[in-house]
Amino acid sequence: MARTTVLIPNYNGIDYIEACIESVMADGDYPIVVVDNGSCDGSREVLEAHISGDALPVYEHVLLIPLSENTGFCKAVNVGLEHIKTPYVFLLNNDTVIRTGAIAALEQRLDSDECIFSAQSRILSMKDPDRIDDCGDLYSALGWAFTPGKGKPAEAYDRPCRVFACCGAAVMYRMRSFTDVGTFDEEHFAYLEDIDVGYRARIMGFKNVYEPASEILHAGSAVSGSRYNRFKVNLAAQNSVYIIYKNMPLVQFIINLPLLIVGFLIKTLFFSARMMGFTYLRGLCRGFGLCGRDIKNGRRHKVRFRLRNLGHYILIQLELWANTARRIIG
Repeated sequence: MARTTVLIPNYNGIDYIEACIESVMADGDYPIVVVDNGSCDGSREVLEAHISGDALPVYEHVLLIPLSENTGFCKAVNVGLEHIKTPYVFLLNNDTVIRTGAIAALEQRLDSDECIFSAQSRILSMKDPDRIDDCGDLYSALGWAFTPGKGKPAEAYDRPCRVFACCGAAVMYRMRSFTDVGTFDEEHFAYLEDIDVGYRARIMGFKNVYEPASEILHAGSAVSGSRYNRFKVNLAAQNSVYIIYKNMPLVQFIINLPLLIVGFLIKTLFFSARMMGFTYLRGLCRGFGLCGRDIKNGRRHKVRFRLRNLGHYILIQLELWANTARRIIG
């Protein structure tokens, strides 16, 4: 019996979704749940044809959950999680192709340590498979999330290691740990939601790891269209503020405030040079508004400080400083 279900959120992925699913089918007899987020490009109809047998190959172990509108990445994932019956779930972007053994390698890594919440594949660029697209995400006291290997030779990132959080493009989660950590925060809609859930796991004392024995190819920005665009910049700016509010206790926020101000100022200048400065600032304002609404609603989304997690907060803070130095040094 399979121990892992593959969960694929799909939105207008007609150019990629068939190759993605068929790569999973070629790797083993894994159940697959596809949550279609109101696609309007025909990709849902293509999936329905494969599942019904009107198109070949037949997708025998694929459950399609169609949503009437685009509810965002987080909502689609949470809907899918409600249908997972296996101990592990492999969250996979629709614009990916997995290599043989990718799922088994992640299962072995989670089997090795009960404290591991998530394990991420080595994500390679589909255009240049010798280059890293993502090798695990780090978070810094500047308020920046980044992957250290972006665009670098894949051979330089061939060792397993712990990371701050795992990229949601190809990550396996331990299902029972969601009881403690919580599922994806739908206020994010999309972008940085994987950093948030990984951050929460770290506060609770869980580990997030990078496993290079598991490899996938990723097209990247298949829906948004580019690495930097107004939609993505606006949402990412909003969520960068929201993550800090949610996960940092007041004392930790005060400690990091000088570096956070520097980080947001640098980002403002960076996006201003790309004619998206106002878009970024609007996103920051939306983020403050999101925090304000949560405060009015009784801080329902904010992670409550617990004294038993103090040691975890200290380790996280040391890591934030170390990652800041790593980001600056490059």
